[in-house]
Amino acid sequence: MTTDSTAHMIEDVRFCTRCVISNQRPRITFDDEGVCSACRHAERKRRDIDWEQRERDLRALLDLHRSADGSYDVVVPASGGKDSSMIAHQLKHEYGMHPLTVTWAPNVWTDIGFENWRRFVDSGFDNILGMPAGDVNRRFVRVATEIMGDPFLPFIYGVKAFPIRMAIKHGIRLVMYAEDGEVEYGGETKNADRGTIDVAEDMARQYFSGFEPESWARYGLSVGELQPYLMPSAREIAEARLDYRYFGHYRKWVPQENYYYAAEHVGFRANPERSEGTYSKYASLDDKLDGFHYYLGFIKFGIGRATSDAAHEIRDGHLTREEGVALVRRYDGEFPAKHLDVFLEYVGLDRDELDKIIDSFRPAHLWERDGDGWRLRHQVS
Repeated sequence: MTTDSTAHMIEDVRFCTRCVISNQRPRITFDDEGVCSACRHAERKRRDIDWEQRERDLRALLDLHRSADGSYDVVVPASGGKDSSMIAHQLKHEYGMHPLTVTWAPNVWTDIGFENWRRFVDSGFDNILGMPAGDVNRRFVRVATEIMGDPFLPFIYGVKAFPIRMAIKHGIRLVMYAEDGEVEYGGETKNADRGTIDVAEDMARQYFSGFEPESWARYGLSVGELQPYLMPSAREIAEARLDYRYFGHYRKWVPQENYYYAAEHVGFRANPERSEGTYSKYASLDDKLDGFHYYLGFIKFGIGRATSDAAHEIRDGHLTREEGVALVRRYDGEFPAKHLDVFLEYVGLDRDELDKIIDSFRPAHLWERDGDGWRLRHQVS
């Protein structure tokens, strides 16, 4: 099946000469030396960016928004994970802000995810939890799996729209997201020096696989049912004078250091075991459906969870490329069996139906038959 999220792909598969990412990642670019745009950005972070000036810029931005009476002055989208916990804690305790944290609930909370969210809130943060109607979300997750090969797309709509809606509702002009994934992990670099994006122009292309939430009315979801997933209009955002920023633009973004900070200051805990499909224990822990998002990404792009983890840890200097290659070859594409029954029940599929959906998203230039199974035509080496 060809979708907007796979139509871009280049049949000549190449891997970055510095990390382990391939040119199949949407919107990534490679230069004449075979280096990906994410690695070039990491190089800029080490060599060219004046972080002292960025710190001054951040303080100036916060000075514009800081309340004098202790009322909320910044919305922080917060799952209780390592990144959002670090941001909320630093804004409150280092910069004197008064954050309202907002959480878009996972599809099916893991025990460790719920416990981390609870510990985060208990450490001293007001929080609003948003949850869509369960029956609607189940149908939405199923159709997103069937049509786009991404069971996480409904969650992505919610996690982007809900904080902006809450900011407008409560009259808060600043929303502080974590990092710009396009810039940090490989994608469009047009906003690399801005610390923000044009929500109306960039959001659908960069985060929604080209599908606006309204588009799903074609697939059996009513406009009313889609309301919780809809981004406020450009007019609403302009009238609210909303300032949408990425913390990672102002402070050097190192996920491993975020983990250490959150563990020390808000009690964040890693999983006792590694996540399926990768070697790490402290990222994307919240949702039992999480593994199927990464696995289907592996099917569509040949890029699994271990590739994503190893690529940024190579850029951060925590792994050599050789170590990253070994981890990718060992863990990438591992089937997420641990919560398979939960996933099948949630979306109302049986295993044969799921396998047919999975196989419908295998691009011919990436996959070939290997006996009764499949194997990738190209692997990083």
